[in-house]
Amino acid sequence: MAHNESPPIVVENPWERLNAFTDARIGLGRAGVSLPTTKHLDFQLAHAQAQDAVHCALDGNSLEAALTNTLGLTMPLIRLHSHAQDRATYLQRPDYGRRLSDESREHLLNAAVTGQRFDLAVVIVDGLSALAVQQNSAPFLAALTECLTRDANDWQLAPFTMVEQGRVAIGDEVGSLLNADAVLVMIGERPGLSSPDSLGLYMTWAPEVGLKDDRRNCISNVRPAGLKAEEAARRLVLLLKEARQLKVSGVKLKDRSEEDVLEGNSAKGSTRNFLVAD
Repeated sequence: MAHNESPPIVVENPWERLNAFTDARIGLGRAGVSLPTTKHLDFQLAHAQAQDAVHCALDGNSLEAALTNTLGLTMPLIRLHSHAQDRATYLQRPDYGRRLSDESREHLLNAAVTGQRFDLAVVIVDGLSALAVQQNSAPFLAALTECLTRDANDWQLAPFTMVEQGRVAIGDEVGSLLNADAVLVMIGERPGLSSPDSLGLYMTWAPEVGLKDDRRNCISNVRPAGLKAEEAARRLVLLLKEARQLKVSGVKLKDRSEEDVLEGNSAKGSTRNFLVAD
């Protein structure tokens, strides 16, 4: 560098190349002792998007239209509401979001078919990111119904329900009232600074009011930039099949969707242990 040339303002950071593999904030570089202006503005934008995701309302009519076009629903969604009547109450009183309002409970009881039992109840809940539900519900449910159709077992699905101002546990009450063996809660997860649109899936066997989180299996980060809808559906169906066979969920049901199946050598009358070299 010539003596009359000034040093570069932004110092090159070799870690920046890792940005091609992750949305995490790494390799940001620096301008003097501060972040470059573009990186600082990107952070402010991400923070604003996360806040907007928490406070934006779910457009139920638009979502129902998307599901009808994608899945060909033969009956309308059952619209429900939690005890939290507005967003401010929902954020301040999480317990209100875990139970249906009296009106919604009565509405669901009237909609349920007496004596009819279902294998699975699907409950769509806005949660902490209605954006995630709005964008990812239709693609995921399309992938899920395709997986269930291909499965050798017959799956009877309860009428789809949609809950506003709801938390995960509200699915237990909905599934119980619909006489479902298992319930799937699709809910908008707490937004992160790189993931304001993350959909969470919570599956519970034998739902009833008052269950704890150890009874649920969770598949998270379902979104185009995270876990793809098709892979999430595949994992969920594996969990559902295991839950149906064992009659359990949560900590008693291990997600083996990413494991290789190790088969024993029947000829030798022994089971191969993956901890022992052949």
